[in-house]
Amino acid sequence: MKVSEVLQGMIEAFNPGQAKGVNASIQLNTSGEGGGTHIIKVANGKATWEEGTAPDPTVTISVSARDWLDIVTGKLDATKAFMTGKLKISGDMNLMMRFQKMFG
Repeated sequence: MKVSEVLQGMIEAFNPGQAKGVNASIQLNTSGEGGGTHIIKVANGKATWEEGTAPDPTVTISVSARDWLDIVTGKLDATKAFMTGKLKISGDMNLMMRFQKMFG
């Protein structure tokens, strides 16, 4: 499984009802094998993703590709990953609190 495949699945599972009032770009930087840079955009009740770097992201997430896949598939708890430094988040933490509900 690749990060891009997981992101496509997240977009398909997007819940617009949980994204009311959200207009944001989330920069996802994944390192290691299968890693890369991705932008998740949420605006007007829709979500999209693309490869690349956002000029002024609302939130930046930095994580290894393996840990990101484990978080998304439930093998690794996101809070535990954050507390142990495997998952680094900067920017709007309130948005990140809604992230799982929007894409879960």
